[in-house]
Amino acid sequence: MSNDNGAVAKSPPPKPPVPDDVQDAIRTLIRWSGDDPEREGLLDTPKRVARAWKEYCQGYAEDPSTHLARTFEEVGGYDEIVLLKDIPFQSHCEHHMAPIIGKAAIAYLPTDHVVGISKLARVLHGYARRLQIQERLTAEVAQAIWDGLNPRGVAVVIEASHACMTARGVRTPGVGMVTSKVMGTFREDMKSRKEVLALMGYS
Repeated sequence: MSNDNGAVAKSPPPKPPVPDDVQDAIRTLIRWSGDDPEREGLLDTPKRVARAWKEYCQGYAEDPSTHLARTFEEVGGYDEIVLLKDIPFQSHCEHHMAPIIGKAAIAYLPTDHVVGISKLARVLHGYARRLQIQERLTAEVAQAIWDGLNPRGVAVVIEASHACMTARGVRTPGVGMVTSKVMGTFREDMKSRKEVLALMGYS
């Protein structure tokens, strides 16, 4: 098959097979919820849901700390705060498997090397794409940066909305949860802590 430019169009890669027991589990859930998994609109839903969850949880297939392996020492003498903020992310809570949608701010105080800023977001996404609680996610991101970069300080602030609270249970929309983890200089020195939180917009 060729397109209007005469180039041969590539076929999309085949979708990975979904085990029968996974599909059966999703059909059981649909039936238990009150619907008929055999009706037309739901026939392919078990495969779609299974593949979606494989994507939601792809963080289990990686070690987020590997994103911090390559660093750069030519920083022109820069030794002040490095901050990446308003990083969007999605996760799922481990208690109800409901969406967690939010943003994060990640900062560190380098010693003699820095990492590419996109790697900070990759670390966040690597841990977020697992079943999570926000408190652990915050701590895991901070610890990975602390261990991987050996900085003088690390600060991570995460603000998110939890569908397990907004769409069920207490059903209170518009509520945001904020968690933070500070290490090193940002924990020991109040002036440095205030500075980094102000840069993040949490003064």
